[in-house]
Amino acid sequence: MLVNFSNHPFRHWDNKQREASLCYGNIVDLSFPAVAPNSDKTQLQALAQDWVQKIVAMGDVRDITVHVMGEMTFTFMVVTKLKEMGIKCIASTTERKTTYNADGTKVSEFQFVKFREY
Repeated sequence: MLVNFSNHPFRHWDNKQREASLCYGNIVDLSFPAVAPNSDKTQLQALAQDWVQKIVAMGDVRDITVHVMGEMTFTFMVVTKLKEMGIKCIASTTERKTTYNADGTKVSEFQFVKFREY
């Protein structure tokens, strides 16, 4: 099973990313939480522990891979805890294509390249 722990639901993945995910089994979306920028380390550790427990409850830890993409310090805490439990964690790598509009706004498009293990 691939737990997609991000704010990018599987239904919005492009064909290349969907095909690359097939080797992990069924995909289950788990929305990444909003992480308050003023959270301290203790608050983040508690939040990470709560989410790790939710992930572990989703199935046999030997059969779970977790796609983790989100706020960096929280991601680091979650990935560290999951890896300590023997759970494989992956990130999606992308190419960013940025264009600038006449009004100065920036538009970035991300194209999936591959999954990379943490």
